[in-house]
Order: sequence, then structure tokens, then C-alpha cells
Amino acid sequence: MAFRLRPRPKQTEWRVNEDPAALDEMYDAFVGRAGEAAKGQTGVESTKGRDLLPEEVKWLAVTHKSFDHGRRGFNDRLAFLGKRIVSLQTSLALLHSPNAPSTTSNPNDRTIFRHAALEGAENMTAFAKAQVLSPSRLAKLAQSYGVDKVVRWKPKKSENLQGSGVDTVLAHTMYSIIGALAMQRGGEVAAKATRERILQPLGLR
Repeated sequence: MAFRLRPRPKQTEWRVNEDPAALDEMYDAFVGRAGEAAKGQTGVESTKGRDLLPEEVKWLAVTHKSFDHGRRGFNDRLAFLGKRIVSLQTSLALLHSPNAPSTTSNPNDRTIFRHAALEGAENMTAFAKAQVLSPSRLAKLAQSYGVDKVVRWKPKKSENLQGSGVDTVLAHTMYSIIGALAMQRGGEVAAKATRERILQPLGLR
């Protein structure tokens, strides 16, 4: 609006990144060598992160609904898709993780049926997935890629980002980038980026 009806809040004015170069650097850092899975696709001349997504999608994927009251579009739908992909890849990684030795006693001395395909099933619990994909862990990983420098959002209190939910916003943005890669470059690229750029740094192989 031309004139502000409400008084300005007594806190530091929050500014977001408007530099395309900083955005491109983040995508290069985030995608890494996982972009090689897109080789041979139509229109792919470079496998750098900055070249795998159209300009509009790159900005959309880092835009939270709190930014500009959602008037410029936001990343909820991309994040919904990305979270499903990350959840699936996490389940597969847990399934193939080595089990700890069983300490369960067998008072009846019966033979317990075991099968190689079921060895990792005990790892696939809601608690295990929540531990791996906790917002705080994803937020730290996002910061290592520079996502916090380019995400567009509006914290409730600019002096208290933790209290404003910055961890959740960064985790949400990580999911949305995976969703954008899936929409533009297919599931193979998104799955490879998830395994190599999210799960492996979190200690899950």
C-alpha cells in the first residue's frame, strides 16, 4: 500500500536475499555431484545445481508462505512432494542399516524365524525416522549449504529466529528443493540428491 496504516514494529527490519548469484551458489552447494543423474535429459547442458531448475522455480522453492503474505507464491506443494521422497529414502536406508545384536531372551528355547529381507525391518520405526529427520538436524545441514542465507521468509521476531521457528522453515525449504528437483528432473535425480546430500551427511547410508 502507498501508506502504512499500522505503526512500524519496534524491532530490526528483516531483509531477505534478492541476489540471484547467492541463490545459484546455494543450489550448486546443495545439489553437488547428485546433479550428474540428470545427464542426457532434454535441455540439460550442465549438471550444476543452478542449471537444473528454471529461474522461477529456484525462487519459488526457497519462498516460505510467511514471505509477503504468500502473494508471490510459496513452496508448500513442493515441500509436500519432497518430504514424501525424503521419507521413502530414509525408510529404505534404515531398512538396509545393520541391526544391533538381539538381546531378547527366549525362555522356551524355540527357533526364531529369520529372513535376510526382514533383517532391517526393526529399524523402520517412527521414532527412528523422527530422530534422523528432526528439524534441528536438517536446519544445521541447510546452514552448511547456505540455505539460511537465501530462504525468503518473515520471522515473527527478527531478534529471536529460534523462537520464530527458523529450524522448521529451513527443514521445510530442504524438502521443497527436493520436490522441485523431482518435478523438473525426475525421481532419480531427487532420490540421488536425497541420499547423497541429506541422508549421508546425517550419518545414514
